[in-house]
Amino acid sequence: MNLTTKTLDLSQFDYALPEHLIAQKPTDVRDESRLLILDRAEKAIEHRSFADLATLLKPSDVLVVNDSKVIPARLRGKKCSSEGAVEILLLEAVAQNLWWVMLKPGKRVSPGTTVQIIGPDNSAAPIQFEVKEKNPEGHYLVSFNGIENILDALDTFGEVPLPPYIEPAKNRSFDDINRYQTIYARHQGSVAAPTAGLHFSEGLLQHLEQSGISIVKVILHVGLGTFTPVKTNPISEHQMHKESFELSREAAKSLAAAKAQGRRIIAVGTTTVRVLETVTTTSNGIIQPQRGKTNIFIYPPYEFKIVDALITNFHLPKSSLLMLVSAFASPKQMNGIEMIHQTYAAAIKENYRFFSYGDAMFIQWGSRHARRFPESQSSRTSLHPP
Repeated sequence: MNLTTKTLDLSQFDYALPEHLIAQKPTDVRDESRLLILDRAEKAIEHRSFADLATLLKPSDVLVVNDSKVIPARLRGKKCSSEGAVEILLLEAVAQNLWWVMLKPGKRVSPGTTVQIIGPDNSAAPIQFEVKEKNPEGHYLVSFNGIENILDALDTFGEVPLPPYIEPAKNRSFDDINRYQTIYARHQGSVAAPTAGLHFSEGLLQHLEQSGISIVKVILHVGLGTFTPVKTNPISEHQMHKESFELSREAAKSLAAAKAQGRRIIAVGTTTVRVLETVTTTSNGIIQPQRGKTNIFIYPPYEFKIVDALITNFHLPKSSLLMLVSAFASPKQMNGIEMIHQTYAAAIKENYRFFSYGDAMFIQWGSRHARRFPESQSSRTSLHPP
């Protein structure tokens, strides 16, 4: 594939997905989801169960997870002037009770508008907000009053901000509040789940730790910017939204020691990749504690500085996440784009489930890193040379 960064446009990251493969609910048990393994070195794929991860990894591996917690970021209200219904999605806190939000419908909302928050039973909550300003992206800066911290009210008045491709249903047979959340989520601040982590069960994590695999935690509070479709051509002109991240002193020390010892750093999710690559980019490759905001945009060709393997979900067409995965499939080269196209085509053929509640894939370099399965348990396919 004769491509350069300047020629990369959205058409290279588009694909057709049958609608029935968009997962509307998670598997009954977290680690019962499927796992597609992409071997970058051998350009081959295998089909497994996510629970097989305990056998695929080895004791020296370091698993890095994002323990940001999804907040019930969707609120409902009505304009105090007209009682017109308004749906609110919290995006980013500027200060306590001062937030950037999305409003729907927003066309008739202007600075100075006051909105009353409505509870689940349609009664008025003791909380209002005033619209302060609107930015060019169509987001609104609002100031909440009637409560010391709006975050304290979300468990009562907020709803899980499920992605728009998950159809609302009155009688869902599971609890989105728990399932659209990783089991290790601790630090509230995300408005979308770091979905690769949704596949881990308590039992699987315990098995991994008992096998000697280290688990390191970082934080990246996921905003809608991560999932905003790329619309620019060439893609290099796309600007990512800034998202808050943190790498603790303990995590930095563990990762630095692992790299010095030649151990594999395995990122769980693209958000974790963005934290790790941000801290090594801003510190000239030295892993040290950091806290700040990142808008790193990773697309082919990209030289990864710290991440050796990646666990991730199947991503939307034309998304920055798909571009990151394409870069990771073949670091420093452009042929990862075609490799991911072929891999996704194979996943579609095998009826993998896509997007947030869908199945997962594990991208690694060479099967020599993993404990081998008996061939009778393996379904291995070679990709066509890109």
